Amino acid sequence: MTHTVYFSLGSNLGDRRQNLRAAIARLEAEGVRLSALSPVYETEPWGLADQPAFLNMAAGGTTTLEPVALLQRLKQIETELGRQPAEHWGPRLIDIDLLFYDDLVLDGEELAVPHLRLHERAFVLVPLAEIAPRLQHPRLNIPIEALRDALADEQESVRRLPLPLLWGRRTHVMGIVNVTPDSFSGDGILARGASAEEAAINAAVSQALAFVEDGADILDVGGESTRPGSQPVDEAEAMARVLPVVEALRAVVDVPISVDTYRASVAAAALQAGADWINDVWGLRMDPEMAPLVARTGAPVVIMHNRSRPRDVAQEQRLGGRYVGVQYDDLMADIRRELQESVELALAAGVAPEQIIVDPGVGFGKTVTQNLQIVDQLDQIKAMGYPVLLGTSRKSFIGYTLDLPPDERMEGTAATVAIGIDRGADIVRVHDVRPMVRVARMTDEIVRRKHAAS
Repeated sequence: MTHTVYFSLGSNLGDRRQNLRAAIARLEAEGVRLSALSPVYETEPWGLADQPAFLNMAAGGTTTLEPVALLQRLKQIETELGRQPAEHWGPRLIDIDLLFYDDLVLDGEELAVPHLRLHERAFVLVPLAEIAPRLQHPRLNIPIEALRDALADEQESVRRLPLPLLWGRRTHVMGIVNVTPDSFSGDGILARGASAEEAAINAAVSQALAFVEDGADILDVGGESTRPGSQPVDEAEAMARVLPVVEALRAVVDVPISVDTYRASVAAAALQAGADWINDVWGLRMDPEMAPLVARTGAPVVIMHNRSRPRDVAQEQRLGGRYVGVQYDDLMADIRRELQESVELALAAGVAPEQIIVDPGVGFGKTVTQNLQIVDQLDQIKAMGYPVLLGTSRKSFIGYTLDLPPDERMEGTAATVAIGIDRGADIVRVHDVRPMVRVARMTDEIVRRKHAAS
């Protein structure tokens, strides 16, 4: 018989992320099929204050093991991963607690489920509410999200980290927040008549909150259009557009915030304002200070391939700009080589490999045909060994393929998202979050059946 189970995992010694990864792998090897992993949170220690901060997360899945046998497996995994007997509530290499086992209520000397103190612990409830918000506590008859909300004052000690524990278990959706007047897609906040700063910020926050409600995992804030033929803005204008929005978003959302910029000064100020990621469309090549900044801050960075040159742009009023006559000796090999050069710039500056995400740069110095090839052969970018971001949303290669303006490219975008996920995309960057979340989830169920949710 199959039983539904939920766990809390924590570590505050050694390589905390690797300890959690190892525990997940051992759980799956010991008769637990995990179907949901929460984001990772860094939390202040509970019980004894004089110890390092913890990384905590929640996991859910199914097992055929009976409760006591499952508990014994958990203790065995902890021992095999190196946990030693320690002071109660003290530091530990790995901690795996069984929170729920179906709707069983059990008070035994060896095992108690639900876990007796989980309703008092924000570091348990915040991650658990990410994967099972409506799960009913069988003893208290209260859903997990309500138990979490009751500890609102304690949630300040729980900080969501900007990278998932494991890539590849599901597709992450990045929602685009364009604080520009001239976005190619027509969705720029400043193009909506919101010329006053306060109105622009309110519009951006409203859009971002809707994106999060619709399932966005990451928000990408940009203050400068990168459409073919666009004009650059100066540093002061980029900051004036981006920083107030980042600051306002940080106060109301707990998903990672990315800043879309190739300027180190803008990126540094955005990180200070509350951003988590840097999305550099010039792959660390435009500003020599960008790679050292990424290394110093430890921020995740999207390194994008880009061969954009104004002389290669052709404009068509209805369909927008596109690149023509761009020559590659071998398209995918050239993109990989040039991306690897950017990666080497990052590594030489001290950026850790786990900070790096690569993006083949669909639409940036590629023709319509070349963009189609990139989507079809994205697995060659995936083979570089880094998480892959794919940004195809509403782009002109879809418009020229289907003869459609930007506001009619949703179905074309959906096709590229589905194919991209099949070819290995870890993140899809989109304007239309709700439908693309649905496309991603459905595609995940087809191509990642073993690990469809995380």
